[in-house]
Amino acid sequence: MDMRAGSTPAENGQAAFREALIAAGLLIPTGVDGLYGRSGVFEDVVERFNDLITTWGSGDGADVMRFPPGVARHQFEQSGYLKSFPHLAGTVHAFKGDERAHQSLLRRLEEGEEWTDAQMATNVVLTPAACYPVYPTIAERGPLPADGALVDVYSYCFRHEPSLDPARMQMFRMREYVRVGTPEQVMEFRQSWVERGRALMESLALPVAVDLANDPFFGRAGRMLAASQRDQGLKFELLIPIASADQPTACLSFNYHQDHFGLLWDLRTPDGAVAHTACVGFGMERVALALFRHHGFDVKAWPAAVRAVLWG
Repeated sequence: MDMRAGSTPAENGQAAFREALIAAGLLIPTGVDGLYGRSGVFEDVVERFNDLITTWGSGDGADVMRFPPGVARHQFEQSGYLKSFPHLAGTVHAFKGDERAHQSLLRRLEEGEEWTDAQMATNVVLTPAACYPVYPTIAERGPLPADGALVDVYSYCFRHEPSLDPARMQMFRMREYVRVGTPEQVMEFRQSWVERGRALMESLALPVAVDLANDPFFGRAGRMLAASQRDQGLKFELLIPIASADQPTACLSFNYHQDHFGLLWDLRTPDGAVAHTACVGFGMERVALALFRHHGFDVKAWPAAVRAVLWG
């Protein structure tokens, strides 16, 4: 079992749960903390939960968008992500040298020397959150219609935070509903999904709690931003104990961005006002892990009511 020196009881619990998932074949280790393969059983649970989200959101008429797990570098730079989360960002680099540079690269690789400095940044950045490509896409359409916009988006995401906690993966999937419109429209949307999200997760017989939260902003200024975010009630999370009862895991988040993205992308309501945005995000792997944690690794032995919700 991977227990590291100086680990806390919570970290030991996370590592123990990770090892149990690997032993059961649900997660496949790659040698990098937070980067896993998934078994067919794990993937089936994720897909069943994905279908359940669609069922609960189908009456809202969302515009479905699916993007690859990479965003255009210029859009990423404009998003302001590096101001708040430089420690989480991941960029895509590629070899751009000539034959001589290639031979040097191969030599250094063979001799165990550093070789990545032979690569240069491309115009692709790994997607940090599924909603990020949505805002420039909506902006390209011009002023919003009277009822605003609602987008259903689903993508693999990347955040550089290696951990033994299986619920804190570096590459993971996020399903989101993104609302763009007036402050009243987006706040009504968020409150609706706080209530729906709780009911959805309770239908899976999981213990849940909804609480104020803040994003992991970077540095001293970030601590002030986090405090302001909590004071204004901009972010709530639905928490479920997974590896630790004392430190439950955020499996859903309900976020009100105010006019942040509206100003960045010049999103406008029909009367010319800056649009506000909100989103509800579902951590797909985290919900699957919560189900395995509370109902066991054998999905055929899960409670009949839970199986009925997921498998019909």
